[in-house]
Amino acid sequence: MLSETQRTTLAATLPAVQGALADITASFYRGLFTAHPDLLDNLFNRTHQKTGEQPQALAGSIAAFAALQLEPDVRRQRFILDRIAHKHASLGVTRAQYDVVHEHLFAAIVEILGDAVTPPVADAWDQLYWDMADLLIEKEASLYAQAGVKPGQVWHDAIVAERVQVSPDTISLTLAGDGESLPGFRPGQYISVQVPLADGARQIRQYSLTGSPTDDRWTFSVKLAGEVSAYLHEQVFEGDRLHVSTPFGDLVLPDDDMPVVLASAGIGCTPVIGLLTALANDQDRRPVTVLHADRSRNRQPHRGQLAALVDKLPNGRLYQWYENGAGHLESPSIRVGTMTLDDIDIADDAHVMLCGPGGFLAGMREQLVSREVPESQIHYETFGPELLRSAAR
Repeated sequence: MLSETQRTTLAATLPAVQGALADITASFYRGLFTAHPDLLDNLFNRTHQKTGEQPQALAGSIAAFAALQLEPDVRRQRFILDRIAHKHASLGVTRAQYDVVHEHLFAAIVEILGDAVTPPVADAWDQLYWDMADLLIEKEASLYAQAGVKPGQVWHDAIVAERVQVSPDTISLTLAGDGESLPGFRPGQYISVQVPLADGARQIRQYSLTGSPTDDRWTFSVKLAGEVSAYLHEQVFEGDRLHVSTPFGDLVLPDDDMPVVLASAGIGCTPVIGLLTALANDQDRRPVTVLHADRSRNRQPHRGQLAALVDKLPNGRLYQWYENGAGHLESPSIRVGTMTLDDIDIADDAHVMLCGPGGFLAGMREQLVSREVPESQIHYETFGPELLRSAAR
């Protein structure tokens, strides 16, 4: 834990480090992948490396965590760490990998900041890193224990039992156990899927489970948008095996009966489908408001299933926005344009659960905060650089 001396040093150097984080993270990943090229091929999302999203996410998490050591906020700290821990657990991250990251991260800090990294500065930032790492290691150990697996031992094979086209560019795959039952899951959680690519890499992506947790099968949907999804679309059919992880993810229904607002965009509807399936199966009587935004109706995945699940709820309401192609259907429940909360009723005690791209999540959060929805009632499927910066404020 940071001492008062280390905290003072951290406060004095935080602006300089924040200003150099883009360069530090770029240097970090260069060094890491030079020393361990297998990590780029078989663990990290190399598409996000090319676009810069992964370095942004790392920089955002470090900056947010550092700021929260100066102005402690337990809820916001959990906002960052819980999502990272679930993602790490779904990848099978272990304690030893934090040592590797530490080595290359601090080499990058010294490379970029040079003589400014005096022994006291190095000591303070080293302590910060291990404070964050130890919290993540502890949380991940708890997640592994809850899942009934040893740390990192999350991978196994499953058989594709069914493949269905759910939109022009989205397929749904249903998996069955390969000789043993698949582990249970909570509605809203996701699995990691690892696939072999033509260049020898084994890339990993996460997909939300859309089926019922009472079934002995897993169902998830894949939109065609990258090298892993292309492999799944072109190479995976009934009877094939997939290498998948135990389910993880913290976007699950809170343990109360408060009203729920589920807002999603595009393929972000998939965790919503999982949550709605559970609510519909239970005939849950709480007020459930479902908001979904998409580019067009003809390419919307799970369009019919979304409406059917809401119809099964005693107190369910559905509003949908389309950027184009729905002007002739415009009505109180179908709108043209981007999602807005201007005329949507949100109960004071409602849980709001957001699922979609980073820009959508950030925009929705701003609207919710302007509506004075407490941040403790706003839940996210994933973290992104924009949201991490907001969490640090």
